[in-house]
Amino acid sequence: MSLAPAEFSPSGVFLNSATLGLAPQRSVTAMRMYEDSRFAGTVDAVAVDAYVERGRSCFATLLGRDPSEVATGSQTSQFVGLVAASLRSRSVVLAAEEDFTSVLFPFLRADLDVRLVPLDQLIDSITPEVDLVAVSAVQSADGRLIDLAALTSAATAAGALTLVDVTQAAGWLPLTDLRADYVVGGGYKWLLGPRGTCFFAVSPTAPELPELAAGWYAGEPRWDSIYGPPLRLASDARRYDVSPAWGCWIGHTPALELLLEIGIDRIHAHDLALANAFRDGLGLPCSNSAIVSVAAPSDMTDRLAGAGITAAVRAGRLRLSFHLYNSEADVEAALRALK
Repeated sequence: MSLAPAEFSPSGVFLNSATLGLAPQRSVTAMRMYEDSRFAGTVDAVAVDAYVERGRSCFATLLGRDPSEVATGSQTSQFVGLVAASLRSRSVVLAAEEDFTSVLFPFLRADLDVRLVPLDQLIDSITPEVDLVAVSAVQSADGRLIDLAALTSAATAAGALTLVDVTQAAGWLPLTDLRADYVVGGGYKWLLGPRGTCFFAVSPTAPELPELAAGWYAGEPRWDSIYGPPLRLASDARRYDVSPAWGCWIGHTPALELLLEIGIDRIHAHDLALANAFRDGLGLPCSNSAIVSVAAPSDMTDRLAGAGITAAVRAGRLRLSFHLYNSEADVEAALRALK
């Protein structure tokens, strides 16, 4: 069975968390209350800050870090862009050639020496001339994981910085041992948020970044930084904050708290069990990913939709992703449809 049956009620079989996670009931209720207050003209703008801070604290807990190390925003590419902008001209950036473009484009558009290699060669390609390694913890297209401990160890030995995108990992993969210099994660997939929330963790030992998008929300104190000079930014990672989309944070924070209530270790075991049961049903070997990528005809998503199953096609292959709201019955339904 699913891990939180009272919180989710999908229409059909939903196996597409790698595209957009389902909203729990508590999030839907919170967002409706916010929209009701906006309709009535009774929104308390200052009170929304509490949701942002609770969300910041939740993400920090997922990483085993202090909330002071976490900035909040809306999109991953904006934070990756800050890192790209901080590097000297012609710095060497090593990345996986098949990675999601929000990890790649900010570096490719800059005056940097970007070296792309296949994911399975990335760690062995870290040499002393590399200034920064940028990679997703879990690949969006097919769910492959990189050995994060080996990655950070090799980068440290070579004197290179690390940027890890956890958008396809946070929410199901334990990350408390991740020691990357910069960690970015979008909130609308496995973290069950609406589009419009993102997190950026900066290690205290990492080089400072340019606050290119600094606005009033990055000020200190926040509500006394809305007019005029001088520049007065927060002393911690909040200096990289972007003014929040209020309704998104009101909807996302309850979902983050739900994930922590259930426990990431428990979710990890649940998701992998379902994904590997599905693999076993197709005669495939077990894996360490909650994302399953299989060869399929181009019309497969339409055929699955006809059976009430939601999945996706990425990189020419069928991609199914299993999360806390899925069950053994969902696995059986998908296997029947594919067979």
